[in-house]
Amino acid sequence: MMGSEFRALTRGIQKGNYTVTLIPGDGIGPEIANSVKQIFAAAKAPIEWEEVDVTPILQNGKTVIPEDAVKSIKKNTVALKGPLATPIGKGHVSLNLTLRRTFSLFANVRPCVSIQGYKTAYDNVNTVLIRENTEGEYSGIEHEIVDGVVQSIKLITREASERVARYAFHYASENGRNKVTAVHKANIMKMSDGMFLTACRDVAKEYPNIQYDEDLLDRVCLRIATDPTPFADRVMVMPNLYGDILSDLSAGLIGGLGLTPSGNIGRDASIFEAVHGSAPDIEGKGLANPTALLLSSLMMLRHMGLFELADKIEKAALSTIAEGKAITKDLGGNAGTKAYTDAILSKL
Repeated sequence: MMGSEFRALTRGIQKGNYTVTLIPGDGIGPEIANSVKQIFAAAKAPIEWEEVDVTPILQNGKTVIPEDAVKSIKKNTVALKGPLATPIGKGHVSLNLTLRRTFSLFANVRPCVSIQGYKTAYDNVNTVLIRENTEGEYSGIEHEIVDGVVQSIKLITREASERVARYAFHYASENGRNKVTAVHKANIMKMSDGMFLTACRDVAKEYPNIQYDEDLLDRVCLRIATDPTPFADRVMVMPNLYGDILSDLSAGLIGGLGLTPSGNIGRDASIFEAVHGSAPDIEGKGLANPTALLLSSLMMLRHMGLFELADKIEKAALSTIAEGKAITKDLGGNAGTKAYTDAILSKL
């Protein structure tokens, strides 16, 4: 179980259950969220869902989350989120970015593990990537200096770098990984990435039982696409943009974002999410694959200390995929959302 510094168990308890905020999301979001709710009910998960809408509102020229949603997440400290579409129009920024800022979700955890029964070019992927989630190139500081010249500022702070580094070492020690690799481009960005590395090195001294090394982003991309096996013993930690790129690259090794869970960790709240899009083209057609949201919900259960329950549901889901009889079209099958969900339910 993760240390109290990073884990906040749900505080809202009703009928002996944990209360979790549910953000169904847009497009196929409500369909895959419903699938997860059915599976949790069949597994007798001690979860009460508190559903909220995060459709953004513009307040003083800024995109903000509705107050009811903010209160729910702050109260429950844990949320599960489907895919969100950012509204089109001037003034709106990414809803995911808004959530990260609102709740100071400083670490994005992206495990990628090969799924038995779903064949890709690799069958030995077992990576964990931790991405700094609040600054870097995604700080949102851009301006036009003169016509035709735009400046985008990469913001790196010692505090945020040290915070995500400490979480990476903590995660490694709690999850049986004996190495932490800091991924960087300090050969080019000597001051910004240099500060990130300095923070990682200082934190490494606090964890003598965890090996620490550093590698360049481009070299890691080359190595992991060539052979991901050497990365199975470690946690990779990196600034924001690099994590965005490398996490999707890793997802591609196991079959794409439809099979990839994700968790955003903060000191006061954590949000687990499907990182794929809202897929409006198949909305309402019963074709959506709920696997990514389901696996993210299992990350959530483990974060809450409900390990046996997570293992039970995971076994049912992965064995359904391995059998290949009732899997969705994107996994090479012909089943819809309901048939796939029913196959998992039958194993519970």
